[in-house]
Amino acid sequence: LSSGINAEYGGSELDSDHPGFTDEVYRKRRKMFADIAFNYKHGEPIPVVEYNEAELETWRQVFTKLSTLFETHACKEFRNVWPLLVENCDYNKDTIPQLQRVSNFLKDCTGFSLRPVAGLLSSRDFLAGLAFRVFHSTQYIRHGAKPFYTPEPDVCHELIGHVPLFANPEFAAFSQEIGLASLGAPDDWIEKLATLYWFTIEFGVCNENEDLKAYGAGCLSSIEELENCISSKSKKLPFEVDNIVTTPYPITTIQPVYFVAPSFNEAKRKVMEWSQQIPRPFTAHYNPYTQSVELINKRSNCIKMIRDLANEMKTLEDAVMKLVD
Repeated sequence: LSSGINAEYGGSELDSDHPGFTDEVYRKRRKMFADIAFNYKHGEPIPVVEYNEAELETWRQVFTKLSTLFETHACKEFRNVWPLLVENCDYNKDTIPQLQRVSNFLKDCTGFSLRPVAGLLSSRDFLAGLAFRVFHSTQYIRHGAKPFYTPEPDVCHELIGHVPLFANPEFAAFSQEIGLASLGAPDDWIEKLATLYWFTIEFGVCNENEDLKAYGAGCLSSIEELENCISSKSKKLPFEVDNIVTTPYPITTIQPVYFVAPSFNEAKRKVMEWSQQIPRPFTAHYNPYTQSVELINKRSNCIKMIRDLANEMKTLEDAVMKLVD
């Protein structure tokens, strides 16, 4: 399964070994989805897509099989959100959820939103989106000839693998931290951040009550990967960022190694500490009130941030004083 990064736009062009390369109907559908993304303008509602029966059947097979594994293989944060998606976003085996409805749900939960994309993005562009709490999502679906394999991200990967955890505040903050670290970073550091993204947001594994659980979207949207990531057959290593960013990985085969995070908060802390090494003349900070990224590179910026933090601490102090022991 391919990641959403490490390549330029794919759009409707398919490689000769793609399962849908010789399928004219599928290629026309891919072009339609690509046109939607290319014509989309920020702030507009994401167009509704009417999926055909072949696409619905592919979704049905993937959704049905994966749903049987989540209770035993997915992390608790994923399991907690899944029923909310079923209730609020039309998550079921017979319906492919619409991106706008899912985006509205995420916005209410964590401030994240979805933006349609035609295919793969460059690492820098994709990571920059995360900094602004924007996740670039495809709308097309994999070819029905191979429903359990896709050579690039598709709507199954995005909606089943990624979306649930973007509704979790701790995971959303962890994801955004990787994006913030990418802003203004040199190209060699972007490559390291893309590798970090691969082993966390795509193929992350965490500890949960002494058991291994999946939180990476590449695991949660692939039956074979989901079973492999928590089995004893694959190699598990501790979550050390310096080791993660220098580890090579295969793109089109099952992952041979996974890095185990003790928790999202601990992983976020380690990423923040590591990202301080990135050579850039500023620090990036996301302002949730204006939904914009601010550069902390002047004394006045620092004073404003200190005052904002002081106000937050005052509110917290007031709340604590009112608590009854």
